[in-house]
Amino acid sequence: QVRLVESGGGSVQAGGSLRLSCVTSGYYPSSLYMGRKRYMGWFRQGPGKEREGVAGIYPGGGSTYYADSVKGRFTISQDNAKKTVYLQMNSLKPDDTAKYYCAAGFLPTDSKVLDSTSYNYWGQGIQVTVSS
Repeated sequence: QVRLVESGGGSVQAGGSLRLSCVTSGYYPSSLYMGRKRYMGWFRQGPGKEREGVAGIYPGGGSTYYADSVKGRFTISQDNAKKTVYLQMNSLKPDDTAKYYCAAGFLPTDSKVLDSTSYNYWGQGIQVTVSS
C-alpha cells in the first residue's frame, strides 16, 4: 500500500522560508503505469478556499510545473533514491497560509499536472501558517 507522509510545516513570518518534504513508501500497482507517467504534486487548501495546485514534478525526467502565484518563490525538487519530493518555499506571504498536501498521480500528459483530480494518492496534509 502506498503511503505519502509530509513534514516540515509550521509557522513563519512573512518573508521567511520553509521546506516541505514528502516521503513515499510502498509500491504503485504496475497497471497504473500503462500509457501514463507518474507525477508528484504539491497542493494546498486555505481557509474557505478550494484546493489548488502549487507545484508538480515528473520524477522520471525532472520537468517541473508551478502555479503563477508561486513562480519564482517556490521550488519543487526530488531525491529519487530517498523517494522524497521537496517544496522549498521562500518569500512566504500570508496568502500562502494553508494546509499543504503531497500527491502522486498517473497522467497521460502533463496538461493537468496541477489539477487535483489527476491524482490518486494523497498525504494527510501539513499546516503552513504565515503571519504578517
